[in-house]
Amino acid sequence: MTEEAPGRGRVARIARMAWRAEVGVWQSLYRWLFRRPRVPAGASGFAYHSPVMTILVIFIVLSAVEIPIVDLIVHPWPWVRIPLLALGIWGVTWMVGRMLGYLTRPHSVGPDGIRARLGTDLDIDLPWEAVASVERSRDVTEKAPKIRDEAHGRTLAIRMANETNILVTLEHPVTTEVSGRPAELDAVRLWVDDPDGFMSAVRTHIP
Repeated sequence: MTEEAPGRGRVARIARMAWRAEVGVWQSLYRWLFRRPRVPAGASGFAYHSPVMTILVIFIVLSAVEIPIVDLIVHPWPWVRIPLLALGIWGVTWMVGRMLGYLTRPHSVGPDGIRARLGTDLDIDLPWEAVASVERSRDVTEKAPKIRDEAHGRTLAIRMANETNILVTLEHPVTTEVSGRPAELDAVRLWVDDPDGFMSAVRTHIP
């Protein structure tokens, strides 16, 4: 019994993450269709998708082109054709929703603090009372863990194409959920497409 419990916990955690991702895909489609980006009242949103947008669009286009090709090949066998057609349409819709998650859930800077995001996967609230400093700090790291120990403590890196360009150092640790587990953070690295605009917005709230 004691050996099976951790396995059941992992399965449950993965199932929760998968369900959350599925719900997030459809929420992102809704928010994009009705032009309702998830930005707190009074805050400014900052995009972060430019480093990966081209590759995402290529994957989506190739997947969409693949659907009629596969349908033509299996056309004589409806019992194969219909499930593959449904799976292909769902797959393309899912990828579009994941991409739109980046567009409809930008980072934000507002009266209450910073929200650091990665589509539907991460949404970290960093209130101003917990923020010690915000600075431009470019970091390029391949195959590194999301959380690692740095000079300023345990640091979460929300990378885009292995890069970050903003460092938020915290006054005290903030606990959040990362990959389905609680994590205590001392700093957060993130990528912003417009770092100058991001830093300007930060300076309106902290000198």
